[in-house]
Amino acid sequence: MQNLQKLLTQLENKIGSYEKTNPSVSNSTVGWQIEHSLKTIFEVIQSVKNSNPNDYKWKFSFNKALISTIGFIPRGKVRAPKLVVPNETISESSLKNSLQKVKEALHEWDSFDKNAYFPHPFFGHLNKKSTEWFLNLHTKHHLKIINDICRKE
Repeated sequence: MQNLQKLLTQLENKIGSYEKTNPSVSNSTVGWQIEHSLKTIFEVIQSVKNSNPNDYKWKFSFNKALISTIGFIPRGKVRAPKLVVPNETISESSLKNSLQKVKEALHEWDSFDKNAYFPHPFFGHLNKKSTEWFLNLHTKHHLKIINDICRKE
């Protein structure tokens, strides 16, 4: 999870720009992108934590193989599940609170079984290692959007 820690630092460094927006890049603000990323990380960690490793079933996923090969998530192709869509007012302090919550949740990561898993809607069951891959991929995807919003202001 070292890579994710570095990505979290990048998200943290963008909190001060939470109100920035650029409709040519995204209809959402930098703050929305940060909060969505943090909610996703937190909820995925909770899902892995609460999973039963004995229920993990590997199955080939064409979608996962494709995204693994191209190395990024194409923009605008998938809608975020309601669970990870920010619905509260986003502020600098709410983002800092969400970041702290994620950091605390990450402390437990190493204690999870290697077959603890996250049931991804497109990729199927992702064990601990594959979940790390997904969280890095997803966070990088939103950091690219954040950087484009900030760059094209």
